[in-house]
Amino acid sequence: MKKLILGLAFAGSLLVNAQEKTKSSSPVTFGVKGGFNASTLTKSDDGYDNDQKLKPGFHAGVFVNIPVAAKFSVQPEVLFNQLGSKTEDKYTFRSPSQTFTQEYDYKMTLNYLAVPVMVQYNILPQLYVEAGPEFGLLLGGRSKGDETHTETIGGTTVTTTNEYSNKIPMKLYNKFNFGIGIGAGYYFTQSFGVTARFTAGITDIYKHNTGDAVRNNAFQVGVAYKFK
Repeated sequence: MKKLILGLAFAGSLLVNAQEKTKSSSPVTFGVKGGFNASTLTKSDDGYDNDQKLKPGFHAGVFVNIPVAAKFSVQPEVLFNQLGSKTEDKYTFRSPSQTFTQEYDYKMTLNYLAVPVMVQYNILPQLYVEAGPEFGLLLGGRSKGDETHTETIGGTTVTTTNEYSNKIPMKLYNKFNFGIGIGAGYYFTQSFGVTARFTAGITDIYKHNTGDAVRNNAFQVGVAYKFK
């Protein structure tokens, strides 16, 4: 939590000081951005859950771009950011007289208030690459899915499906999330551009996890608009 407060304070100070630089040859610019997320949860060990899929989500928020050198700028952002994972699993048991199948399809959505602070380098006036930390505060989330049981005995098949949708138990999750992002962007005009970023989680999403760390990872694509 202390790291998040420091990150918010740093971003806030940049926003305040930005007003003092608007008369420079490369003025500070403000803007909005938003787009699509494809996220998953990964573990620190070499094992990988083959049933885990990318979960769709979205991000949206505001940013300020602050030039600090001829080709460098710092861009703090404040975003609503949807992360999480989607899991599909199927298990089948067969015997001479019986076939039993279990299918699981569920997803977990984690909603964060995210504050990325990106350092950007302009390869061309309209093309940049970026890297920097992202601080996040967990706002809440939901787990949702269904479980299907299919049993065949002789010539008779019986299928049952159970569905659920529950809020996540916040006391089990770390409220603070920290990650490192790398990305790029291209502006077609002085105001309108497209963005892409991958953010790798560093901190465990669970508060009292005694096993392998579980971290957020997300790929984001979207659009950005600067106010001139």
